[in-house]
Amino acid sequence: QVQLVESGGGLVQPGGSLRLSCATSGFTFSNYAMNWYRQAPGKERELVATITSGGISTNYADSVKGRFTISRDNFSNTVYLQMNSLKPEDTAMYYCNAQRWITIYWGQGTQVTVSS
Repeated sequence: QVQLVESGGGLVQPGGSLRLSCATSGFTFSNYAMNWYRQAPGKERELVATITSGGISTNYADSVKGRFTISRDNFSNTVYLQMNSLKPEDTAMYYCNAQRWITIYWGQGTQVTVSS
């Protein structure tokens, strides 16, 4: 049974930091690229960050470059998103996603709220 379980979301003040985790099971994690998406109320889901299966290459949305860092641990089958210098516009539900060719798995999401 495939599972992706996000954690680490919460309420943080502008300028603060959060580290999201996505623990996975039920598939060969090291074969999959991993992505973090987010969706704010009334907006489309947005790709935030991507890391290749081996962890060699990463990519970021322009809106988070220099502030967010994606990483993965292929031993613990977990992907992370370190978020620094958070802004109110980062408020959204954050989802992790595993992708290999046409196979895609999603987590249930974790809420991040940036507010004073």
